[in-house]
Amino acid sequence: MGKKRMSYEKAVEYLYSLQKYGIKFGLSKTANLLKAFGNPHHGQHYVHIAGTNGKGSVAAMVDSILRASGLKVGFYSSPHLVRFTERFRINGKEIPPKTAAGLVEELKRVMDPTQPPTFFEVTTAMGLIYFAREKVDLAVVEVGMGGRLDATNVIRPQVSVITNISFDHQAFLGNTLEEIAGEKAGIIKRGIDLVTAATQPQVLELFRKTCKDKRAPLWRVGQDIRYRAAGNKINYYGFDRRLKDLELGLAGTYQHRNAALALSVIELLERRGFRVSEDHIREGLKSVHWPGRLQVVSRNPLTILDGAHNPGAMRCLSEAIRGGFRYKRLILVLGVMADKDVRGVLRGIVPMADHVFFTRPEYYRA
Repeated sequence: MGKKRMSYEKAVEYLYSLQKYGIKFGLSKTANLLKAFGNPHHGQHYVHIAGTNGKGSVAAMVDSILRASGLKVGFYSSPHLVRFTERFRINGKEIPPKTAAGLVEELKRVMDPTQPPTFFEVTTAMGLIYFAREKVDLAVVEVGMGGRLDATNVIRPQVSVITNISFDHQAFLGNTLEEIAGEKAGIIKRGIDLVTAATQPQVLELFRKTCKDKRAPLWRVGQDIRYRAAGNKINYYGFDRRLKDLELGLAGTYQHRNAALALSVIELLERRGFRVSEDHIREGLKSVHWPGRLQVVSRNPLTILDGAHNPGAMRCLSEAIRGGFRYKRLILVLGVMADKDVRGVLRGIVPMADHVFFTRPEYYRA
């Protein structure tokens, strides 16, 4: 009889057991795992997205537009909201549980038990192997934390993206904007375009210097790429395209800037041979779906879910609620991880609430 295959439930249980090794920065373990599989990530096409906030939204827009153009698109994101399989998608469909379990089993065979990889290092290797085997045309890859030593930084992308810089994960990334930006700038690759929506002068100067050293073209939303917003629509003025009345499927005024950033990525991909029409852009922006970001789950009573988890994101959320919704009372249900800036997060939204319920998930970081 053959050896019994690992079940999906056992596979996920094993992966979660790796969380006891915490967060460890470095590329060597992810690189070694991939080397054992013949470096399947080499020669693949990627968009690599870092930044404090907006990574998921920008990634979802890029993914949606490319899918509308007929491409086979992989999407690696973290964390997941409900199901572990959400982290690995191809054309919007999550990895089948059986496939995920098989990958975990394969990876477990090549791991060094004396120096086990972390949860995120294994999931990153899973995603890159899965996308290569499924022969995607391009994969959109979201950085887990930071950039320079993040497991995803083993890839060489078609375009690098840094959405913005604000305070989060200071214990790992540094206590100043310059230190945090320096970690994010680690995804900048020699000769590969970087596009950013960051605004702080000291951050932009650091990006300029890094791009100059690596001969990587630098493009900025607000300078090289511009937009005007009206309601949930934007006019986009990019490198080559001028597009009016683009309807956004994601709510919130902060998504206007994210959309402009996503469109600049599409234009840079076009320069590298990917073909995307205006109709594809319009369809992709309008149909994009990204749960947990100003997501309206009920109209009566009006109920909104949002994953804002740092002061900058919480300020954007409170502005979006004030400007985009009508209500008599705001009842806030809030849970925050212990390693977050709890005071800063609360300051961003609690003053506008009529009632606040504090809770916590059943999770070791809560």
